[in-house]
Amino acid sequence: MDSILNFISENQQMIYMVILMIFVGIELIGKVPTILHTPLMSGANAIHGVVIIGAIIVMGEADTMGAKVLGFLAVLLGTLNVVGGFVVTDRMLQMFKKKK
Repeated sequence: MDSILNFISENQQMIYMVILMIFVGIELIGKVPTILHTPLMSGANAIHGVVIIGAIIVMGEADTMGAKVLGFLAVLLGTLNVVGGFVVTDRMLQMFKKKK
């Protein structure tokens, strides 16, 4: 229990930032009109590609096995998110094409 309280007290600003980002994200996504979801999703996929590169760099400099495993999971889940997002975006863009 003391370790959890120490972690919270040491990372208090980061925890506040994560909570603020969650509220801003919910408000932003809730206010986006339906027509802008596809371009927003494509932009989010491009940004996530940068996150994957950062995770690869951090994983390459990790010293412990636990950090390497977490880095690998971050790269794997980030890649799944990017690929899934592009598949969904492509499917949505197919809906706007005229049928022959």
